[in-house]
Amino acid sequence: MRQETRKARRKEIQQAALALLVQHGYAATTMASVAKAAGASLETLYKWYGDKPGLFRAMVQANIEDLRDALVMSTEAFHDPLAALQEFGPRLIAVLTSEEVVALNRAAAADSSGDLGRIIAEAGRGSIAPQLTDLFARAMESDKPALITEIYLGLLLGDLQIRRVIGRMPPPDAIETRERSDRALELLCRLYPACPSKPPT
Repeated sequence: MRQETRKARRKEIQQAALALLVQHGYAATTMASVAKAAGASLETLYKWYGDKPGLFRAMVQANIEDLRDALVMSTEAFHDPLAALQEFGPRLIAVLTSEEVVALNRAAAADSSGDLGRIIAEAGRGSIAPQLTDLFARAMESDKPALITEIYLGLLLGDLQIRRVIGRMPPPDAIETRERSDRALELLCRLYPACPSKPPT
């Protein structure tokens, strides 16, 4: 199978798995049900992903790759790193509060072994945070850009993810995500005087 064809097929399988995860939850989503929904063989799934946690990791990584690509595009499109963050913030909120990511987080929360949580931490936050830190290192005169990243993510996301996971709120709409993103940068700029007083537009 050609590399492009395999990549597209893996994406189809992972999308089928995500749909089942959203509808039925992690425990009820089996490799067999994914194979059936995706029109793939069990042999292929085990060969490509190893086991169900391996498939879970691939789904997490796919979401993060999309976010990384979006962050790279924002960084390339805007010379000012704060403008890049202003563009990226709403996208980050939208992805992390989507039904698919909520389903992944619910699966991790229900896993008493902690294995799924580690996968999300490693492939998720552990992958995006360093890129954000690089932007803050360029944007602000501080010797602790990683701390700025932590503060920014706290301001940006707050308890949105946990409220989504426990079913206490719907996904925020485009207006809400934009307002929240702008507010996070504005508050961050108040905390760090070296930051412009108002995020660039």
